Amino acid sequence: MGGPSDSATSAVQDPTRRRRWRFAGLGAVALLLLAVFFWGAYLYVLRAETQRAESRASLYRSTLLGSLDRFQHLPFILARDPFVIAAATGAERSRTILNERLAAFSDQSDLDAIYLMSLSGLTIAASNHAEPLTFLGQNYGFRPYFKEAAAGGHGEFFAIGATTSQPGYFVADPVRGPTGDIQGVIALKLDLSSLTDTWAAGGETVLVTNRDGIVVLATEPDWPYRSITPLDPARRADIAAERQFGQEPLAPLDWTPGRTGPTVEGRRYLQASVPVGRLDWQLHFLTDRARVWQQAASLTIAAAVVMALLLALGLFLRSERIAAALRVSDRDRQDLSRVNMRLRQEVEDRRRAEAALARTRADLDRASKLAALGQVSASVTHELGQPIAALKTQIAAAEMARDRLDTPRLLDRLSGIATRMEAITRQLRFFAAPDTDPMRAVPFEDVIAGARDLVEADFATQGVTIRRSGAPVQAAVRGSRFRLEQVLVNLLRNARDAMGGQDNPQIDLEVAQDGRTVLARVADRGHGLQDQPLDRLQEPFHSTRASGEGMGLGLAISTAILKEHGGHLAAAERPDGGAVFTVTLPVADDPAPQRDKQEGATA
Repeated sequence: MGGPSDSATSAVQDPTRRRRWRFAGLGAVALLLLAVFFWGAYLYVLRAETQRAESRASLYRSTLLGSLDRFQHLPFILARDPFVIAAATGAERSRTILNERLAAFSDQSDLDAIYLMSLSGLTIAASNHAEPLTFLGQNYGFRPYFKEAAAGGHGEFFAIGATTSQPGYFVADPVRGPTGDIQGVIALKLDLSSLTDTWAAGGETVLVTNRDGIVVLATEPDWPYRSITPLDPARRADIAAERQFGQEPLAPLDWTPGRTGPTVEGRRYLQASVPVGRLDWQLHFLTDRARVWQQAASLTIAAAVVMALLLALGLFLRSERIAAALRVSDRDRQDLSRVNMRLRQEVEDRRRAEAALARTRADLDRASKLAALGQVSASVTHELGQPIAALKTQIAAAEMARDRLDTPRLLDRLSGIATRMEAITRQLRFFAAPDTDPMRAVPFEDVIAGARDLVEADFATQGVTIRRSGAPVQAAVRGSRFRLEQVLVNLLRNARDAMGGQDNPQIDLEVAQDGRTVLARVADRGHGLQDQPLDRLQEPFHSTRASGEGMGLGLAISTAILKEHGGHLAAAERPDGGAVFTVTLPVADDPAPQRDKQEGATA
């Protein structure tokens, strides 16, 4: 049987458990109220946005009709102008005068063009007669607006201009002679792009479709001349015959109708559509459906904040009552004192931890410096290894060809290699600070030749051939010739190593110029990149060769040198096996100077 202590513990836990259940119940009720409020807010915002969309659609319809109706009367008035009638009946002098009159009318009315056509559809006078893309002499007898006006009616049509390839709204009326018979057709072209620009400036989504469901006007630049409904082949043929949309493919727009609006290119919209009336057009105003959810969520968040404030106020009042009770309790004051002591102890522990962290950071800094020193030493070993190997190769080649030795040329080669080794030792500054050596314009072909001279003797003893392709490049690059040669030497030696063990290994070296850049491609038929990205291959001390055969610094150094010269390195697998590395460098703005003896020496 339990003792008095068990009864006391149970009595303490029961009120605590009841309070937890009470808070859990209040939380569940609050969440339910917020869910109901969110749904009500969503329906309210949806209704408000739908009404707003209908109102905005009516407003845009009014602006569109205003633009279309603005010049409906002008062809009717011009058809009764004496100069227009005289030009239509064949007066050549009247046509010359009419060109200037139409140009003045077009400028004052801000129209694209006003032009007069004979009954065959041939333009005999035009406001743009002096412009390169003039309507004068063009035949528009195939246009529906011409056919309607030539038949005595009032023609209207929207199309892409057959001459200017610019869309426009065409209005035409017949020109009658003194006897009342039709002598020609007067027409005008109105550019509606300013109207869609105004719509787009408002930040709203509006589009206008014709009777075929083809978008003729839209605030989205990629939507015009795309269909929201399928087009049958017969109708496509009729549109092509009228040349209404020029060479546009009339591709379908990703438009899926919905109950409250379509889904266009993956985005859901609320839609309000109103008929324009003229030309049987339909104007659609689209509102992003996400706005409804966002506004409903904002209202719900505001309600939640209000609820939280009310809850916080209740908790605050309750905490005040508890604090008042605690202030009259000496025991509670002692508890607070102990808490303060623990806090001070924690602060002191934190200070000691921060001091230990500072010491650890200092140790890490020293370790980083030692690691950097090791990398510099390894890089110097790597850099000097190549010219030393070239020097040994040249000496060996000279000993083998002692009888036919070309002493001056050999001395030039050895002097060039020594100069290069001296330049490499100066490159230690590259790892400590940016290079301060002056940049100069260097012929790119000299860089290619210098790199080949460094490796050809060594490659010849190993049976490796370099096949050069591409026309000679006349451009120069700005930089250090020795450092750029080092890049190509690294790539050529890597290509040789990748083909180790092959019979008659061959390296393809392609040099070309592409506009303001020059490039060199080094391709081999070795083991390829082995599914490793270029970023991994460029890491210092990373190598795909066996231990002791390479230090993994070549690509890292080459990448750094190219970045210093404004270029970059790319790598790819060859389809027929192997890898190709591409060096790209910008062309120098100033021409390369005459090479001095030291710069022009070949290693």
